[in-house]
Amino acid sequence: MRVGQNPVKVSRPPLPPPQEVTVVVVNFIPYLSGYFEHSLEVLQISLESLWANTRVPFDLLVFDNASCPEVRDYLLKEHQAGRIQYLVLSEKNVGIPGAWNFAFQAAPGKFVAFADYDIYFYPGWLEAHLQVLKTFPRVGMVTGTPVRPPVEISSSTLAWAKREPEATIEHGVLQAWEDYRAHVLSLGFTEEEARRTYHESEDIRVRYKDMEVFAGAGHFQFVAPKAVLREVLPLPMRHAMGDERLLDRRINAKGYLRLCLPRRYVQHIGNVPSAEILALAQKPTTSPPSTPHRGRRWLYALADFPFVRRGLLFLYNRIFQLYYKRVSE
Repeated sequence: MRVGQNPVKVSRPPLPPPQEVTVVVVNFIPYLSGYFEHSLEVLQISLESLWANTRVPFDLLVFDNASCPEVRDYLLKEHQAGRIQYLVLSEKNVGIPGAWNFAFQAAPGKFVAFADYDIYFYPGWLEAHLQVLKTFPRVGMVTGTPVRPPVEISSSTLAWAKREPEATIEHGVLQAWEDYRAHVLSLGFTEEEARRTYHESEDIRVRYKDMEVFAGAGHFQFVAPKAVLREVLPLPMRHAMGDERLLDRRINAKGYLRLCLPRRYVQHIGNVPSAEILALAQKPTTSPPSTPHRGRRWLYALADFPFVRRGLLFLYNRIFQLYYKRVSE
């Protein structure tokens, strides 16, 4: 039974149009200890940098992959405050592929700006991405910091640059050392490993219409036309992380360009914010870990033996799956 008329149906108020860009953040923080001890702080730093340093209008869609109550409480609070336009709280962890399949197709904007929850955004980041997308032809995705992905998944980009009269290609160690260092340290490299690997591979720089970019892109953060993403979705949902490079390969196979900006406009934070990120976020620096007690040094040395390390990590992984795995097999 219905009594009366729905007032919205009668008055027909105009609906606000969506912004041209939908920022999509996928989040998974199952608990706040161990590997994820600082993850809520990382998420907060990431979103605060997004809100503070983005001048282009955008809608924000956050897809939460069954995080712990503390994280969901934070997201609900920001949603109620109007800072998150679309908040999806998944009952189970559907992994990165499942989140991408849902969020990329649900995003109402013409462009989708994706980021993992551990990305710091610098001022002007979105304008720089959009300038590349609107200057280069058939762009599939643009990442906001120099990266060096496998050359084979940039074959369409290189083929276009070789046949385009207005484009030039340059090979070498071309990205700034500080940009490279910041990215690889966030991935767990040591300072020594970063300095060694900086010269072990090369960048491929492409110049076109007075703009320069690097060939390649990363799937941890990118801006893409929604129409391109629709062509390559859905992705198979077999594992939590999935084959993330399948997205890169499909975009490349369709003949689209995969590019990254020539300097750092975004930065991967990792699971513990560095002193640089904490300073940018105006947060107190985390105290450095103390030196192990002399009586326990033998335990740390023992744990570093390869066969012991493999066994402990295997046990850690099994315990994690027992208590926190949410992916449907």
